[in-house]
Amino acid sequence: MKKLVILGAGSAGTMMANHLNKKLDKAEWSITIIDEYESHYYQPGFLFIPFGIYKAKDVVRSKHDFIPKGVEFILKRVKTIAAESNTITLASGETLPYDLLIIATGAKINPAETAGLDEGWYKDIFDFYTLEGAKALYERLKTWTGGKMVVHITELPIKCPVAPLEFSFLADSWLRKKGLRDKTELIYVTPLSGAFTKPTSSKALGYLLEEKGIKLVTDFGVMQVDAEKKKLISYDEIEVDYDLLVTIPTNMGDRMIEESGLGDDLNYVATDKNTLQSKAYPNVFVIGDATNIPASKAGSVAHFEAEILTENILLFLEGKPLKPDFDGHANCFIESGNGKALLIDFNYDVEPVFGTFPFPIIGPMQLLRESRLNHIGKMVFKWIYWNMLLRAIPIPLITAKMSRMGKKIK
Repeated sequence: MKKLVILGAGSAGTMMANHLNKKLDKAEWSITIIDEYESHYYQPGFLFIPFGIYKAKDVVRSKHDFIPKGVEFILKRVKTIAAESNTITLASGETLPYDLLIIATGAKINPAETAGLDEGWYKDIFDFYTLEGAKALYERLKTWTGGKMVVHITELPIKCPVAPLEFSFLADSWLRKKGLRDKTELIYVTPLSGAFTKPTSSKALGYLLEEKGIKLVTDFGVMQVDAEKKKLISYDEIEVDYDLLVTIPTNMGDRMIEESGLGDDLNYVATDKNTLQSKAYPNVFVIGDATNIPASKAGSVAHFEAEILTENILLFLEGKPLKPDFDGHANCFIESGNGKALLIDFNYDVEPVFGTFPFPIIGPMQLLRESRLNHIGKMVFKWIYWNMLLRAIPIPLITAKMSRMGKKIK
């Protein structure tokens, strides 16, 4: 029997297990998924924990709940991949062969990559990209009485690129409700030259920062953090003081990728951006945050990738040419505070623009405009994630390739 092995049982890996379990001939193929952690996290929910909107129980489930019957789930750490010999070595020393491999090992924050950052960790420096960080920040905000609150991006790429902006907007809203906004200087520090990566959306989101009185510091390449003096210091010696630093550290792929000789400087795997096939090994495919493709590292992207990758794997097994159909499609809700949100829809070639979604003209959701409906969509997505997306159940009206209808595209 031929062996398909999936490394990683997060969003991308779980979706692929469910997709392929429905498609592959079980008399010919066995499917194994390997992950060292038992808990599955709804990572977009981490954003809401510091403000008391969600609790840990809202964002944690067992991975066993989403792995389909008939798929073997190995709860162990992978040590290395030997792609030349089509084998995987586990930390336990066991070696597993494969005929087809899907790498879905994701990305993690690495505070130690920035000098001094981990010295103030969970004292005056916090993250919300981990459950532990979000919970610790919730406790810290309970004692907040005012001062300089700095939201900071170390470098790109990062998971969910809009999340730092969302945190800033939600912090503004939370501070106003607590009567602390006039006692707090809110500062957004980014290595980008604007609020976001694309010109149109950067302008729209930059306007919101200005409207909410959030100071924007751009082109800031952090060299080190002085945790004792509470300063961010850039390579060109610009300093930003803080009383509370909410930072997104360097995001990197799994260290196992580096140890296997398969990654770049950030441990991301070289991947064809349209087919999702490894550039080095034809029987290896890569999905989600583990890739080095120039798409957002977000759940919606993994969802769209999974649909196209499933088709390409079936074509590969039939000896047919792969379809270069993944266009970098992403759509993201952006919480803007006060029960409103924006929605952006874009791909490799089309930046986030104004228009309607999912239907042209009638919407009902508006792109790049704040609305209550967009906020409701953001909150409803948690149910969709647990009950449809992970289980590879089609989501009506949402297509893997970006539709250009109803969008003002130049």
